[in-house]
Amino acid sequence: MKLWDKGTPTNKAIEDFTVGKDRELDLYLATHDILGSMAHVSMLQSVGLIQEDELPAILEQLKKLYSEAEAGNFIIEEGVEDVHSQVEFLLTQELGDLGKKIHSGRSRNDQVLLDLKLFTRDAIKEIVESTSDLVDVFLNRAEECKAILMPGYTHLQVAMPSSFGLWFSAYAESLADDLELLQSAFKITNQNPLGSAAGYGSSFPLDRQMTTDLLGFNNMNYNVVYAQMGRGKVEKIVSFALANLASTLSKFAYDVCLFMSQNFNFVSLPTEFTTGSSIMPHKKNPDVFELTRARCNKLQGVPTQISLIINNLPVGYFRDLQMVKEVFLPSFKEMNDCINIVSLAVKNMSVSDNILEDDKYNYLFSVEEVNKLVLQGIPFREAYKQIGAQIEEGTFQPEKKVEHVHAGSIGNLCLDAISAKKEATLLGFSFDKIEQAKAQLLG
Repeated sequence: MKLWDKGTPTNKAIEDFTVGKDRELDLYLATHDILGSMAHVSMLQSVGLIQEDELPAILEQLKKLYSEAEAGNFIIEEGVEDVHSQVEFLLTQELGDLGKKIHSGRSRNDQVLLDLKLFTRDAIKEIVESTSDLVDVFLNRAEECKAILMPGYTHLQVAMPSSFGLWFSAYAESLADDLELLQSAFKITNQNPLGSAAGYGSSFPLDRQMTTDLLGFNNMNYNVVYAQMGRGKVEKIVSFALANLASTLSKFAYDVCLFMSQNFNFVSLPTEFTTGSSIMPHKKNPDVFELTRARCNKLQGVPTQISLIINNLPVGYFRDLQMVKEVFLPSFKEMNDCINIVSLAVKNMSVSDNILEDDKYNYLFSVEEVNKLVLQGIPFREAYKQIGAQIEEGTFQPEKKVEHVHAGSIGNLCLDAISAKKEATLLGFSFDKIEQAKAQLLG
């Protein structure tokens, strides 16, 4: 079944090529397509395109389909082009011509736009929740390890004293900022395109504000042409936000792989979190972080793939946009899998508490000794020269003690402030409004 079928058969090779992976990928969208149809038919009844006594029968069948899709039992049959066609086909099977009325006032163009936005809203919610949990995991580990010093590096050379508290909380704050960008992407997503039809509106008196409210959107894409121009643009913006988050995790994964090597031996994972070698019995490999790094680097390529698909398309709909789904829809699960596995691993990570006892880290404290001289009244440049001379002569003997008290330093990690920054960002998402709207539609 094809919603555009006018009775002329399509060449089988052409059909297979143009349908592509839509039947597989549209399963991501099934619950969202049905929910959008419920809002749409409710609006159609309010403007007289569906009779008042017809609406309950349509909604009842759509609710049954939603339950099947939510349980994972919804399938797109062979010969049915996409999820939109499957839903209408099943409705028509049950309700006859009444099922055919649901497409009045919309096109597959605004239908898939809506499905993608509803899917993306829910997918972002899941990412936000798991990222928030990971921030808390990092902050908890920072609090536990705040007194344990470790080397800090610049140019991969020993630089200045750091701490595991600083290291863990740095990634917590980075993720908190990543949530800010994700919130911006969410706000752009959370606008209703339904009613734009094929991109040029409809002669029906559609109530677009009604579907906006029924689906819990903050507002709508007002201009119908721009609503269609948003296809691909929204996915690109959201994928940039995910890529930013992936960048943070990739960086952390690299740190862990480096710090787990015997040359560093700063952190370790339980044996059951590592893998071995087929010929080297001593090996305990951090494969979980190597794969996290690789997957997150792969996710950082998604915005580029989407950009290359859409970057030279003029105004209006083009089938090129179908290809965006292939890289966009699966990216959320891959991102969420990485977040959750990092969270599990960090909770179980052990840190070394005597790293700086090794004399090779003596020079970490050179700045501390320079600053002590400055506090005694010696000009900084002169103090720098004195300590530099001691290092060159081999007489430098530091007191391995750190007293940093300013905001964000080893002795004042500002963990509560980082947590508050995250919580303030979470308040900017309107997830409760969305869940309430969904509950009312399904109720």
